[in-house]
Amino acid sequence: MANPSQSFYELYRGTSIGMALADTLDDLISTRRIEPQLAMHIMAQFDKSIANVLGEKVKARLNFKGHLDTYRFCDEVWTFIIKDVNFKMDNSSTERAERVKIVACQSKEKAA
Repeated sequence: MANPSQSFYELYRGTSIGMALADTLDDLISTRRIEPQLAMHIMAQFDKSIANVLGEKVKARLNFKGHLDTYRFCDEVWTFIIKDVNFKMDNSSTERAERVKIVACQSKEKAA
């Protein structure tokens, strides 16, 4: 079981669901329905929950092929920019994207 004081990466706050949660919490704070400390606690719980659910429940795989445009390793985080990317899913469907940004970091569990 995870340590309750363990912090999680805030990577998923930039997703549509993370931004929607942040906007909702901002509205609740501005109307004085919740305190900012509670909003911070909710966001920390979101970080933990989304990381756990994606790690435990998502089993789909995909392959991708493209042209590596840029890569960077800073503060134990890899960032890759890939252009002209073709994705192939488990079910053999394919998708194409002009540009993809991948951010990868060591899981907190494995780093400890």
